[in-house]
Amino acid sequence: MSIGKILLIGFGPGAKQHMSLRAVEAISEADVVIGYSTYINLVADQLEGKEVVRKGMTEELDRSIEAYQQAKKGKTVALISSGDIGVYGMAGPTYEVLLQSGWRPDDEIEVEVIPGSTALSACASLVGAPLTHDFCSISLSDLLTPWPVIAARLNAVAKSDFVVALYNPKSGRRTGQIVEAQRILLQHRKPETPVAIVKSAYREKQNIQMVRLDEMANCNIGMLTTVLIGNSSTFIEHGLMITPRGYANKYNPLTGEVNSEERRGRSLTMGLDGWQACARQYMQENPKKSLREVSNYFAMPLAQLITAIAAASADDPAGEFKAIALSTDPLTLIQKESAALGAIRAVVRSEAGAVSELMLNGANFKQRGEWLNIENEHFHLHIHWQKVAGAWMVQQHDRLYSIHFVDAVGDSVFNLSLRKTAARFDKQALAHYQQLWQQQRELVGVADE
Repeated sequence: MSIGKILLIGFGPGAKQHMSLRAVEAISEADVVIGYSTYINLVADQLEGKEVVRKGMTEELDRSIEAYQQAKKGKTVALISSGDIGVYGMAGPTYEVLLQSGWRPDDEIEVEVIPGSTALSACASLVGAPLTHDFCSISLSDLLTPWPVIAARLNAVAKSDFVVALYNPKSGRRTGQIVEAQRILLQHRKPETPVAIVKSAYREKQNIQMVRLDEMANCNIGMLTTVLIGNSSTFIEHGLMITPRGYANKYNPLTGEVNSEERRGRSLTMGLDGWQACARQYMQENPKKSLREVSNYFAMPLAQLITAIAAASADDPAGEFKAIALSTDPLTLIQKESAALGAIRAVVRSEAGAVSELMLNGANFKQRGEWLNIENEHFHLHIHWQKVAGAWMVQQHDRLYSIHFVDAVGDSVFNLSLRKTAARFDKQALAHYQQLWQQQRELVGVADE
């Protein structure tokens, strides 16, 4: 018996002129063609003389199993999909079925994946250039993915300013997902953010709608639709949806000359190696900005900003701020030194924007297992100490003397600051804080100030 072969073919939007040469050849080679009925119809003119196996919308695993069974009979099998078969397509489930059946890559049955133009790239080509910068795709189908997972991904990409392509946005039964997606996106994006809604790209019933984000959910959207949502720089002009690549950050758009302080072929001044200097310059120019305000301005975790402050020098100061990482175990330091710091203010911020300020002293600290409890007759603050990944001492001239505790991401868990009484810091507490500061400098080998 001859050895079979499985060809996993992505044929793009459907028309032959949009298929790769290899996709056309692969369909021609096949003895058996398996696919969802709509996909079969799109390539019907290429299937003469072939055995055709049609499967329904929810029969994806059946298609994969059928392909394997046909290949075991020695046949060359084309399992077809529109778009790219590896993007929300049949390549994944087919490999899962094969591996669970005992097949391995060096098996006699050969498997070839043939990529095709994705729905998002096909749709983008019809509306301009919305994907020129960073983008991601999210399927709104909750048939196989829990909605909390989808919602978390929507929230993350909305905050991160990605251009977003929404697959499977709406069906006859699933009508609320696109509404909820719009609600989540509007928490982080302007209502006027450009949106392109493309149905049946490069097919007979192609339809394009260009709207605002706050209008998106009211549009004609279905399973054959891909929704492209711009980022903060995307714009629509003369009917074209464009996301700038960022050349204006470095070059004059009219002359092509490199902007001052930038270098051709080198990272931006706000690149990985330069953004800290930019942050320090911003703090020099905005001395009244708080640590939190500067962190929010640069959209960086607090620990990243404090790292930039700690790297300051006499020639490149961070405004009124100074910082140094704690080399001493933070919990040990709290237990040993907090009483000497006198009156302390503990600050805890919620993600929703609430700020709790607790007035306390060293006697309020107690450790119980994995938890650091700060308790008195007026309040209880419980901190899961395993969440604390590091700590920094931060000063701001004569306004702030603090210790910031951060998690593994660099976000604030809580911070402790010396309190003022009658607009003044306690002399003994301040002297002890400065003593701790100098000890930490010596531990890391930093020269005296």
